[in-house]
Amino acid sequence: GSEFISRDLDLWAYTRGVVLDFSRPGKPTDNAFIESFNGKFRAECLNQHWFMSLDDAVRKCEAWRRDYNEVRPHSAIGNKVPISLVNRSAAHGPPLPVEAG
Repeated sequence: GSEFISRDLDLWAYTRGVVLDFSRPGKPTDNAFIESFNGKFRAECLNQHWFMSLDDAVRKCEAWRRDYNEVRPHSAIGNKVPISLVNRSAAHGPPLPVEAG
């Protein structure tokens, strides 16, 4: 049940130094950014795909994440891609892999 999921989540967060911060019930404005993100993620990825396996889910969610952060412009940041704010050389797409050797 949910009580076991909650315990597992608490343990996971504690062992990784993650502070859990929950919005009050019925108060989505407590954390409007994450509410907006979660809505987009559900509508554009989770509700759109029937995952055939865990690997399939990982691949599709990763493709969505890369598009969201590295390709799609966001109006809240001047129609730039989010990665461009972190890595100026990536303003026009994802970084290229560096060859080992």
